Amino acid sequence: MTLPTFKYHPDPVVTGNIVESDTECCCCGKARGYIYTGPVYAIEEYDECICPWCIADGSAQEKLDASFTDEDGIGGGGEWDDVPEDVIEEVAYRTPGFSGWQQERWWTHCGDAGQFLGRAGRKELEAFGPEAITAIQDSTGLDAGPEWDRFLAALDKDGSPTAYVFRCTKCGTLGGYQDCD
Repeated sequence: MTLPTFKYHPDPVVTGNIVESDTECCCCGKARGYIYTGPVYAIEEYDECICPWCIADGSAQEKLDASFTDEDGIGGGGEWDDVPEDVIEEVAYRTPGFSGWQQERWWTHCGDAGQFLGRAGRKELEAFGPEAITAIQDSTGLDAGPEWDRFLAALDKDGSPTAYVFRCTKCGTLGGYQDCD
């Protein structure tokens, strides 16, 4: 079965937010071969029991009153570009989220939400290239030098600190932020 397409999270299997599973979805009641593993904001607990199809078509939001990214975190609480309400709704209610150390933020640019490309440590950040490294460095407020070099060396995809990398849907610019536990 082909996974649904998510404009703002183009490969949630690679990012680890959707995994193969025979778990039955708590929303549609079907075991479709994949399940969402990221955060769910709802009154009830829905850990690893919602299928990607119920996220994509809005069923999980409608039936379970669930969101997958905090609406206030889209745009970094005013740190990045403002986006229209329909973009906030698509990211929050119909896009797989991701887990961060602190409250997750969704990078925005050119008046749109960015595409989440994944968590990154130093190795992954270097693979994204100089533009991604500069974006994360800018998010730290650290100038080039020993302090930044130590921070970059400490970045860990599965540890702390971690970088979160996004790509602008309009111009292709890479951006994001970092946080730690």
